Amino acid sequence: MGNLNQGAIRIFRVAGIDVFLHWSWFVVALFEINGRANKYSSITWNVLEYLSLFLIVTLHEFGHALACRQVGGTANRIVLWPLGGVAYVNPPARPGATLWSIAAGPLVNVALVPVFLIIGFVGGSAGWSDTMPNAHTFLRSIAFINLGLLIFNVLPIYPLDGGQILRSLLWFVMGRARSLMAATIFGFVGALGLIALAAWQQSIWFGAIAAFVVMNCWKGFQQARALSQIAKLPRRAGFACPSCRTAPPIGEFWKCGQCQKAFDTFQSQAVCPTCSSRFATTACLDCRQNRPMSEWVAAAF
Repeated sequence: MGNLNQGAIRIFRVAGIDVFLHWSWFVVALFEINGRANKYSSITWNVLEYLSLFLIVTLHEFGHALACRQVGGTANRIVLWPLGGVAYVNPPARPGATLWSIAAGPLVNVALVPVFLIIGFVGGSAGWSDTMPNAHTFLRSIAFINLGLLIFNVLPIYPLDGGQILRSLLWFVMGRARSLMAATIFGFVGALGLIALAAWQQSIWFGAIAAFVVMNCWKGFQQARALSQIAKLPRRAGFACPSCRTAPPIGEFWKCGQCQKAFDTFQSQAVCPTCSSRFATTACLDCRQNRPMSEWVAAAF
């Protein structure tokens, strides 16, 4: 999903997290607002409705980002685009940490449900449907949008939140690689359902979501295969990743950024044997975290 960064505009920064808006969002917003112009007496309400969707998605993504930070991960970027939002989170490579980082997003929508119910109850008692029909319709629409986003996101289809939650739960019993493999297979099945739904409804949106699911499932499937191969490699004693506590594999799996030669960084103490370049940090092949070699040594004891 890194290609979302291309064409994204930075709109604000909160708590060290940059929020970007993809240019295509403006095009779709214009289409959606004009397409639903007859819903209210003024197009201003249509604009407010779309901006409220923007706010709900943003809160959802901040749920992911802040939860990831809470468990010791990194999260400093959110990109909003027509199909929703993407929080670039990197939690520690543990099933519990990953589960909380993913589940926190839908929990934001869960927390908003009683808020809308209370507002709806107050509005019904005050007779807003007769005295303020636009406001009444607006609040009902936002409540249904939030509920719809919640239900859709928890579908067990990778890479939706539900699919990643499923993967995190399977991780406890199946391990990191096999759980990801299983989740992507579920995702491919879900994508077939979305394709059928897109054809039945003649919906471009469901077709776009299905394509998004297929691309990310394929990427996840390849990652799962790579993790399976790494897991079978012999491990080097005396070192452990400070983040995931996994010993590094033995072999020339690290590439020098200067001469592009592969080498075993733990055998040469983070120094390229070809060009003598020294590296301040070493990447873990299991969790992708970069930490100094001294911390790898300390974590092993």
